[in-house]
Amino acid sequence: MNNLPDHICIVGSGTAGWLAALMLQDTAKRTHQNLRLTVVESSKIGTIGVGEGTTAIFRQMLQHLGIDEMEFIRETGATIKYGIRHKDWRNVGHSYDGPIDDLAQIAGQGLADYAVASGRPVSEAHLFQHLINRNRSPFAQKGNRIVPAGPYHHAFHFDQAKAGAFLRAQARDVTIIDDQVTEVVTGGAGITALVLESGQTVAADFYLDCTGFRRALIGSLGAEWISFADVLPINRAMPFWIDISEGEEIPPVTLAHAQSAGWMWKIPTQERYGCGYVYSDVHISPEQAKAEIEETLGHPIEVRNDIKIEAGRLSKPWIGNCVAVGLASSFLEPLEATSIHGTIVQLMWLSQMISEPNGANRYNSAHAGQVDDFRDFIRLHYVSERRDSAFWRDIAASHPKHVTDRTTQWRSSLPKRGDFAAVPMNMPHVQEQLYTPVLDGLGLFDRAAIKAQLSEKPKHRAQLRKAHAAIASEYARAAGQCMPHRAFLNSLKQETVT
Repeated sequence: MNNLPDHICIVGSGTAGWLAALMLQDTAKRTHQNLRLTVVESSKIGTIGVGEGTTAIFRQMLQHLGIDEMEFIRETGATIKYGIRHKDWRNVGHSYDGPIDDLAQIAGQGLADYAVASGRPVSEAHLFQHLINRNRSPFAQKGNRIVPAGPYHHAFHFDQAKAGAFLRAQARDVTIIDDQVTEVVTGGAGITALVLESGQTVAADFYLDCTGFRRALIGSLGAEWISFADVLPINRAMPFWIDISEGEEIPPVTLAHAQSAGWMWKIPTQERYGCGYVYSDVHISPEQAKAEIEETLGHPIEVRNDIKIEAGRLSKPWIGNCVAVGLASSFLEPLEATSIHGTIVQLMWLSQMISEPNGANRYNSAHAGQVDDFRDFIRLHYVSERRDSAFWRDIAASHPKHVTDRTTQWRSSLPKRGDFAAVPMNMPHVQEQLYTPVLDGLGLFDRAAIKAQLSEKPKHRAQLRKAHAAIASEYARAAGQCMPHRAFLNSLKQETVT
């Protein structure tokens, strides 16, 4: 049995804090334990709410917690996400998509090899690519019910503030204190109590720091920050909004649009696009960054903030009786939606490891491996042909050896599951299903070498050709039967009226 501490205090709300509350409560329920849970959050601390993307694990988590997906979409103004469209990364004018459905689970690894050898995009046989191309939802209308187009879990886009409020509303039997921590009292085992602005004192057995960049709890325990600035030079974020026109179709894909000194994200919710420019201020000033985005978009923007950021992670997010979760434990530029994904996986690890004698060491090791892998995957996106600005020239001259070793390894042999280290509890992670579309989109595969390898097995290649054509055709047909994305979202709003 996973024996949870009797009383856990979560400081900081938002998505990470309320995910922690719900998932810990679920663990207690499933293991028949009584858990006293306190959340300290402050209504004085607002959120920018400029859009967040998830991975498929978020949908799996909703199902695990018994939360209705349609209710979540309706109440948070969320939209469907099938992956990321990378624009101008390989070179200006080139785009490629990274659909997140794992085709190999259904059809095996060979179809990607066949696609590369044949000069086809590896995404061609992905259901999600066809849904992206047609701006369709993952459901078809059959009479009075909707049916899924395929077996894959999609992801979501949403406003962080609305998602946090929704998750908060799902929590039951939680003591909520609207206050701020002014002092962290420490002792031999870690934290002994929290002193709040009101003068109230909160003492618990275990603490979760979900205070984001403030790291209000873990910082008092001497947590050490490991900077990734040498690998990920992006150090500023400039968020803004763009309105969605009435009747405009909503793309079910995140846009990552490379710029002269970084890249712009564009995440659609039902009401607006949450956008931002993450950039290197070594190469461009905030004023120049704003001007570049306005030139790219063709209209002025209202900057919501300009945030100094530093990619990195804590050397030990679990110290004593305190664990830092989410942005309090690590930060990476939001290129592959690693933040919420990482938080959910970390909470699943914590639910099991919290009762283990060596749980803290095992957790810290797992966290380090997870975030370091995220870092290297993000850096791979910058292995580009672009040399049109100082930023891209500096990037090209500074790729870490462990990244270039991987691109060399996979040039003539697509990544396989065995190329990656095992993940504790076999949690979803950055592996071949995500690496392959990026390597392909950046032109990093040696097509001739892979074609020569398949040519040595003509029967196998013929089987792959037939399977590839059949799957691509079937998924194109299925996507054509699905409801348009916006029509699907509007249908959920109508359910509240009827």
